[in-house]
Amino acid sequence: MDHATLDARLAAIARQPFRAKFHLREPEMEFVALRGMAVLREHAADLIGERLAPACPAKDGKQTPWGGHPVFRAQHATGTCCRSCLQRTHGIGKGRELTTPEREYVVDIICRWVENECAQRTVRGPGDEDAGRRGEG
Repeated sequence: MDHATLDARLAAIARQPFRAKFHLREPEMEFVALRGMAVLREHAADLIGERLAPACPAKDGKQTPWGGHPVFRAQHATGTCCRSCLQRTHGIGKGRELTTPEREYVVDIICRWVENECAQRTVRGPGDEDAGRRGEG
């Protein structure tokens, strides 16, 4: 999916106060800087395939940690953390396995959010990485 389409979708999602408060923290930024977007994309594809793509994911609604990996934080920021959020935010229904194009879309939107976060870091500054902790709001 092209960047303009993804950016428009991310802008709409960012208008949701809960989603807008998530930002990458310093260790997650370091992960991206050290390993690169290609590795992050592989991790995203693996995590989505294991945790989100099945018709009935294990512990759906609780399967995505709040942090510790850039993909996890991005999932909460983009509404791709569980099948309920995926349905509500992206219109991708529950109760069936995700198709290959749907999986690709989820990975694309996660990776684009991370790319945007990395690009904005210089604008926002390194002291703002605490945003997005569970319970803040």
